[in-house]
Amino acid sequence: MKDFKKILFPVDLTGGSQNTVPCVLAMGAKYNAEIHLLYVGRIFEQLQSIYVPHPSIKQMETDILAGATKKLEEFAEEYFQTCPSCQKKVVIGDTAEEIINYAKTEKMDLIIMGTHGRKGLEKMLFGSVAEKVVRMSPVPVLCVNPQTVSE
Repeated sequence: MKDFKKILFPVDLTGGSQNTVPCVLAMGAKYNAEIHLLYVGRIFEQLQSIYVPHPSIKQMETDILAGATKKLEEFAEEYFQTCPSCQKKVVIGDTAEEIINYAKTEKMDLIIMGTHGRKGLEKMLFGSVAEKVVRMSPVPVLCVNPQTVSE
């Protein structure tokens, strides 16, 4: 069986992320793996087409990066204090694409991510980041339903 020495845990900093933590920690401990937390903020360039001034968009992205970095640091301190090799990164972009890019560039061995369990029209409108990651990932992906995880 393959060793998973580097595990990517993309987080959205919601309750779903918190509920998935026990699974990530268990896999990390089992394989003595380095855990990478990744938060992806959305791209706001498309707002230019509705006449939002470019400097405002850039400022919004800067503010989002700063706020997300602070929240991710707090998340790591609360849930990953026992994990000394925990890496944290915040980026702006398309969520699925950025997860895949990070997995490739950082040579991850496994991605563990929560799913929102969207169905029907909601899935059609918003898509599924987990589904896109599973289809495009160069490494195995473990999808966890955060509503069913128990410690």
